[in-house]
Amino acid sequence: GRVIGLIAIADAIRPTAKAAVAKLRERKIEVVMLTGDNAATAKRIAADLGIDSVLADVLPAQKAQKIKELQATGKKVGMVGDGVNDAPALTQANVGFAIGAGTDVAMESADVVLMKCDPYDIVGAIELSRATLRKMHQNLWWAVGYNAVAFPLAAGVFYPFVLSPEIAALSMSGSTLVVAINALMLKRTKLAGIRQAGSAAPAAPPDGKAKPQPAAA
Repeated sequence: GRVIGLIAIADAIRPTAKAAVAKLRERKIEVVMLTGDNAATAKRIAADLGIDSVLADVLPAQKAQKIKELQATGKKVGMVGDGVNDAPALTQANVGFAIGAGTDVAMESADVVLMKCDPYDIVGAIELSRATLRKMHQNLWWAVGYNAVAFPLAAGVFYPFVLSPEIAALSMSGSTLVVAINALMLKRTKLAGIRQAGSAAPAAPPDGKAKPQPAAA
C-alpha cells in the first residue's frame, strides 16, 4: 500500500465575498455562516471572511429550524443559498436570496434571485430595496400633503381662497408628474455591487472595500 497520489477538492472563496461581508457589517447587519460542513472547516473559512458567528454541522432540515430560532429572538433573517438543501431555509427566512447559478429548487424558493454569482450583489440588492422604500415613503407623504391642502381649497373650506376646476385639474396632473419623476430618480441611485449588464465584475480591493456602482438601467 504505497500512496502514489492525493486528490483534494475544495470550494474557493469568491473574490468579492470578504468585501461583501465587510460592507454588510458596516451597515450593522449581522452575518452568520450556516453550513453543513464540519466545524473546523467552517470556522477557518469564516475567519478568512471576517464572520464571527458560525453554525456548522447543520443538516438540511435543521437549517430552517436555526433560522426560525433566530426569528424567535425578534431578528429579521435573510438567507443566501444555491442548493436543494437550502430550499427550506430560503422559504423560512424573511428574505431568501438565491444565487443565479444555483438549482431551480433554490431559485423557486427564494424571494430574490441574484443573476450573477457575485456575493457583493447582496449588498446592492439591500441598498436597492431600501432606496425603493424611501421613494415609496416620499411619494406617499407628498400625496398626503397635497391632498390635505388641495381638497379643502377645492371644496371652498377656505373661501374666498378656492381652486377653480381648471386649476385643480392642472394641480392634480402636476402632483402626479412629481410622483412619477421622483420614482424615476431611483435609477440614479448609487448602488454597491449591482453593475450594468455586460460590465466586468471588479475584484475585491485589498482593504475589503468596494467602490459604489451605478444602478442598472
